[in-house]
Amino acid sequence: MQNAMYTALFGALSNEHRLNSISNNLANVHTTGYKRDLLSFRDTFLMYAHDQIMEAQGYLRQPKLFPEPVHLARARLGYVKTDFEQGALKVSDAPFDIAIAGDGFFKVRTPQGDFYTRNGHFLVTAEGMLVNEQGFPVLGGGGEITVPAGIRNFTVAENGAIYADGDLAGQIDLVDVDRHLDLEKLGGNMYRVRPGIEVAEVEASGYMVQGFLEVSNVNPVYEMVNMIEAQRQYEAYAKIMQTSEAIDKETTNRVGRGRG
Repeated sequence: MQNAMYTALFGALSNEHRLNSISNNLANVHTTGYKRDLLSFRDTFLMYAHDQIMEAQGYLRQPKLFPEPVHLARARLGYVKTDFEQGALKVSDAPFDIAIAGDGFFKVRTPQGDFYTRNGHFLVTAEGMLVNEQGFPVLGGGGEITVPAGIRNFTVAENGAIYADGDLAGQIDLVDVDRHLDLEKLGGNMYRVRPGIEVAEVEASGYMVQGFLEVSNVNPVYEMVNMIEAQRQYEAYAKIMQTSEAIDKETTNRVGRGRG
């Protein structure tokens, strides 16, 4: 089988991953606090045994014993990166909706541990607990936050301080991590530190804005252009594989007829 078949296969599979990522970004264009994924590609060079042989020559015109080095480049997916660029803030006027302007995350407590999120669409349960859309408690001061019953005025300051009818009633944690690349996405628009990696929490440089929500940082036009490009590249790689297969079949038929 020709090397073109393998090279095209690597390229087609890489573009399939790219299309999946673009589709996921477009599907979350209206998801509060969603951060888009970016893909990076790299070339993987396939080397043969004789590529690594440094043949000694007694004189300049001495015939070479081994063939010239041959390197084959095959595109592969390098890594997936989450773009934490700030999304626009939209007015909601809901007292429990809180957006983060700048860097930082809210923390929520789940049965699997404490996770991070940028989605500040919070609710208050019948027991007075402040929770996110999935019902997980929002953390403040390292613990759960309880809103006093019967309050008429609920206010959240830029530093996360909660005031109920003018009295300090709690504090919403706003934290950040020193390496965003070590965060991985989970379901429900949440993040966690990748297993086996230690990341230090640092003071967040952002601040909270009550009555607003952060929209997704996905640009639909940009993603649609990327999708068209990825689809055309995929079709081109598929055409290369079809042509390579046709050449192989023609070569096999000719060899067969010659022996007959």
